[in-house]
Amino acid sequence: MSRSSARELVFKLVFEYLFNKEKDVEFLEEIISDEENKAEVGYINEIYNGVINHCDELLKDIEAFSSGFKLDRIFKVDLAILVVAIYEMKYVNSIPKAVSVNEALNLAKIYSTEKSSKFINGILSNFMGE
Repeated sequence: MSRSSARELVFKLVFEYLFNKEKDVEFLEEIISDEENKAEVGYINEIYNGVINHCDELLKDIEAFSSGFKLDRIFKVDLAILVVAIYEMKYVNSIPKAVSVNEALNLAKIYSTEKSSKFINGILSNFMGE
């Protein structure tokens, strides 16, 4: 499994978390027990648990850099992408910030609207320039 694929799984877990506000232990266990994912289990656990532990703070960061957009106006898909990217940028020094941005934009191209990439890029660029 590639890191990009692992990030995509974390994005899906975070997307679900944003709706339910509870950790999906069953889906996480399913992902971790899949032999194909063994190489990235540490990353998946670190990012997912980190996002959950810092969720309120990450959401405040997003709101601060979203140029007048309230969180409830941001598509949940975009919000999940942003939460994962900003968590990596703040707390995972082994991942270059530019990689986190690029991966976020790739997820947006797959899962979100045409305009989302531009919106996500703007927020992440502002966050990096902080």
